[in-house]
Amino acid sequence: MSQEMENAHEKNWHDLEPNYPVKIFLTVLYSLMLVTGIVGNSVTIRVTQILKLNGYLQKNVTDHMVSLACSDLLVLLIGMPVELYSAIWFPFTTASGNASCKIYNFLFEACSYATILNVATLSFERYTAICYPFRFKSLGGKRTTGLITFAWLASVLVALPLLIATGTLTPNIPDASAQNLTFCTNLEEHWVMYRVSIFVAFIIYMIVLICVGFMCRAMIVVLRRPLGSVDDGLNKIQRGPKHESQKAKMARKQTIIFLGLIVGSLMLCWLPNQIRRLMMAAVPKSDWTTTYFQSYVTLHPVADTFFYLSSVLNPFLYNLSSRQFREVFMQVLRCHLTIEHKNKRALHSSAAASGRSLQPLLLKSLRRSKVSRPTVVQEKPPPTFTTFQQLSDSGVASNTETSVELTEDSDSTLKTKTDRLSESEI
Repeated sequence: MSQEMENAHEKNWHDLEPNYPVKIFLTVLYSLMLVTGIVGNSVTIRVTQILKLNGYLQKNVTDHMVSLACSDLLVLLIGMPVELYSAIWFPFTTASGNASCKIYNFLFEACSYATILNVATLSFERYTAICYPFRFKSLGGKRTTGLITFAWLASVLVALPLLIATGTLTPNIPDASAQNLTFCTNLEEHWVMYRVSIFVAFIIYMIVLICVGFMCRAMIVVLRRPLGSVDDGLNKIQRGPKHESQKAKMARKQTIIFLGLIVGSLMLCWLPNQIRRLMMAAVPKSDWTTTYFQSYVTLHPVADTFFYLSSVLNPFLYNLSSRQFREVFMQVLRCHLTIEHKNKRALHSSAAASGRSLQPLLLKSLRRSKVSRPTVVQEKPPPTFTTFQQLSDSGVASNTETSVELTEDSDSTLKTKTDRLSESEI
């Protein structure tokens, strides 16, 4: 190990930087991800507000989704430009200063864990609404505000030790000044605090994934049961009313699908970054070998890319799990909203359905009137009381008296036919 450390001291550290084709590729990739993430999460905030105003989304779900989108936006805006500069183009030079290094690490850690804690609070909200609907209604709207506040305060507490345990550091090697080597990293005098902070954050990450997985499983089990049933077992899961609509049940299934996709993306996209963080907390930098350091430098851009990808993917997961969200999302992108309020849309659909049900009756009545018209005209009108009075002693009416009894609408053909009939009878 001592031989490797001596070789590391004598080595030019800038040789470990990515080559220019890799830097250009990562710059283009990061730029595309940054623009896509900003647009996607900003439109997501707008879409959730529109769906809430038009009655398609509940206020508590809207608040959770807005909080999650805000944390993703902050992760992208705070992290990606700094990572692009410090981890890709100038990985061994930090020109921002010690205070900027501390603030950056604190804000980035807080926003990152606000994302995963917002997923946890949203999952708990939906779990309570589906598995314990009566308790959910009794708690009221303050519950959502309390959960979101808890998520952000807990993320701040998780990140607070990094204000003390991180800072700028110049390696103790002969050519450090000549090579302009400065790192924004953990400080050796606060190594224990930094190490505990990283391991606690990793434990929180694992607990959130496991708990959200169990809550999704419980919600799926409840939704598969018949409506109105009550679980009398240990869980004592309450069921909602029997008249719950199928649309409401489908909306809840879509929420579960979305949560499952979110958990899957967090598990896959955060795993490389968690491995990188554990590498930093497992071994002090003074004990790193050249191989260990090269592995860390190689893993760093890959882990960061997957980490930021999780914040970019969330709007796509919303669109994948909900057709209504996808339609409004495209309308917002085109700056042409055509969505109607839920009640107004239901009124139009019911009016259209009633119109369709009356249409066959109207057609039948029209057909009957068309068929009955020629038969009425061609038939001989029945004799009236005046006709019997005007009959002669022989019991036969004259031609003139018969034509007077015809209606004014009768044509000349019908009159001629009546006259001939009278003559034949005579």
